[in-house]
Amino acid sequence: MPDRPSCLLIVEDQIDIRRFIRMTLEMTDHTLHEAEDGLQALAALRALRPDLVLLDVMLPGEIDGLEVCRRLRADPELAHTRVLMLSARGLPADLAAARQAGADACLVKPCSPIDLLDQIEAMLPS
Repeated sequence: MPDRPSCLLIVEDQIDIRRFIRMTLEMTDHTLHEAEDGLQALAALRALRPDLVLLDVMLPGEIDGLEVCRRLRADPELAHTRVLMLSARGLPADLAAARQAGADACLVKPCSPIDLLDQIEAMLPS
């Protein structure tokens, strides 16, 4: 068991989906933070150094989730961060693009709360 709660960053532009994720995770021991776009995500990643980022592929603004993931992997101080990519597109090519960008795992939205919790727990240190 970790000696501190895990820090999770939720990066999702759709407020309803962000609320669903937060509500799913509020009963856990994790510390939760949120960002709405790629630039906010990069700033939060640098400031918070989360254990896991739940990263939407399609984000508004200058950079999408795939680019956030690539930049995270290219930064030696952040490269160890676990990335769970969330995508509304579940085609094999979409999932392959997430993996090529550096995602550790992918979930297709909408997903069940149990699937989300199981995936998160599998990705965090025990």
